[in-house]
Amino acid sequence: MKIKQGEIYEVYLDPVKGSEQVGRRPAVIISGNLANDNLNTVIVCPLTSKIKNYYGNLILEAGYPYGIKTKSEVMTIHIRSIAKERLQKRLGTISTTEITQLKDTLQKILTY
Repeated sequence: MKIKQGEIYEVYLDPVKGSEQVGRRPAVIISGNLANDNLNTVIVCPLTSKIKNYYGNLILEAGYPYGIKTKSEVMTIHIRSIAKERLQKRLGTISTTEITQLKDTLQKILTY
């Protein structure tokens, strides 16, 4: 399976601990394509339909090109590495501009 940065997949995040995002949900692949081609894991940010409008988080509308059923927020703070076996179905993709915004938000999280 060829996995690319910016693609949105349905993933299964169970089992989890504490306040981690749980269950079956969409997640956007944020790891680079070289890593995606050569590792057995990918780095993702899960989505939630419970919009909180956290500073810098992407808000994605339902439907094309994202392939999600409801308007959702990319939970950048919940970044995690997962095994590729957790990826179930490719739903859609975010744009290059949105990938850049997501990276900017991650940079702020890591800096401040």
